Formats: sequence, C-alpha cells, structure tokens
Amino acid sequence: MEALAVESIVAPRESVLKITADQLKPNMIVALAEQKLAVIQVKAFVPAHVCALLAERAESFGYSSYLNVPSVRRIGMAFYETEGRTDLIEQYFSEAQQNVRDFRRACEPYCSPIDIFRCTLDEIWPYGANLQTLDQRKMYIGLSRMVSAGTTFLAHHDIFSEDARGCPEAASLKAQFGANVYLQMPETGGALLMWDREIPAAEFDRMRGNDYGLPIETLGPPDVEVRPEPGDLLIFNSRKMHAVSPGTGRSRLTVSCFVGYRGKQQALTYWS
Repeated sequence: MEALAVESIVAPRESVLKITADQLKPNMIVALAEQKLAVIQVKAFVPAHVCALLAERAESFGYSSYLNVPSVRRIGMAFYETEGRTDLIEQYFSEAQQNVRDFRRACEPYCSPIDIFRCTLDEIWPYGANLQTLDQRKMYIGLSRMVSAGTTFLAHHDIFSEDARGCPEAASLKAQFGANVYLQMPETGGALLMWDREIPAAEFDRMRGNDYGLPIETLGPPDVEVRPEPGDLLIFNSRKMHAVSPGTGRSRLTVSCFVGYRGKQQALTYWS
C-alpha cells in the first residue's frame, strides 16, 4: 500500500490527525485502524444535487425516534437499539432486508449512497468487503438519521462487542469505524466532535447513568472538529468518544453504517 500523507489539525494532542481527500484509499483505512488517523473526510463522495433530492425524499418518507435515544430520529433500525433483547433482535433481523430495499427504492433513479459506499469498500480493499452476519443472518445497513436543529448528539462511543455480547463475530474486530454520508447540513453547527480518548465500557456506563451519552462539556474541548458539506463522507474511529454539535435552521440528515476491521489480510464488514 502506498505511503500516506496526513495533515495535523489544531488540537492539544499531536497524535490526533485527519485527512481530506477526493477518494477513499486502502492505506487510509489502515491508518485509521492503527490510530494514525482519527477522521477521513472524502469530499463530494455523492453529488450535492443528488443529496438535496434524497434529503427531501427522506423527510417525506418519515423518521421515528430511536427506541433508546428519543432525541434522535431514524429510518430503519440500528442494532444498538436491541440492547440484547431477544424480541428486538428478532425484529431487527425480520425488518433488515425490507428496510434496505425500501431505502434503495426511495433513491431511484439514483444509487443509494450506502450502496455506493459498500461497492467502494469492496473495490478498494484487497480482501473485499461484505455485509456483516450474526449467527448466519445478514445484518441491516443504511440507517438514515435526522438530528433536529438545536439538538446535541451526546458524547458516546460505539463498540460492536458491547452491542452483540457473546458473539464471536463482534469480538473478532480489531477496530471499528463509523461512516456517514451527509445528505443535508444545518446552516451552522452539526459538526462531528471527537476526543482522543477511549473510555472502558463499564466506566462509560457509570458516567452516563440513565442517558445514552455524556454532555460534551464533561469531556472538555474536543480534539477534532469536522464540519462536512452535503455529499461528503466521513469515516472515523467509533470506539473513541464522539458527538455532534447542535445546529441551527435545517436538520442534519445522514446515511450511516459501521465498518469492522480485522486486519490487513481480512475482509472488511459493514452493518447498521
């Protein structure tokens, strides 16, 4: 893989890095896994005019609140919402493929942004990329999320092995990334905030109490702040603490998934 040139961002820790590029490359994925990068920003991953159309359609398609995060709304169901409950896990898998098809149809005649992302990963990664399975069942991918103006997406982390406890597929990950394609951004705010910090799951659960995350003030100033434009793709280390700053005017609309990394000579996987 070719050498990677990265740019330091203004931050209190020099180890926190980001890169802005016009296309995704495999060495960026490796750098993210090895924590040489915190965020990859791919500019204009999807044309802005397509994003504007899809944002309009998505809003008319209808969003509903997360089962466990009522301040954030989504189309589809995240595996995080199941919280180990058998009934919700069954609901997640029973709806997974239909949710994929519904969003794909809503994007016609354009390609779904998440389908473009899936193909891109498979094309650039030497060992390919495929949809994550749990117990031989295909997971869902392509969660569309809305963060309304004025809403702060609290600081949290995303760890597959915590969401799917006891599952070897989740425990085998060496790194986990979040990936967002931005369909619409608020007039101000809506930035991804990241801290160069991983908090053990038990400590995080103690700190957050009954809420899903922490007020951003709890962690002090973020080490990374990236405000994407419609059409941009951000990929970041989801095991580190991250949040979204409150926006004004329009809602922040994204299509998102996670990417699992198991090593340089292993296939990537993705799910929502």
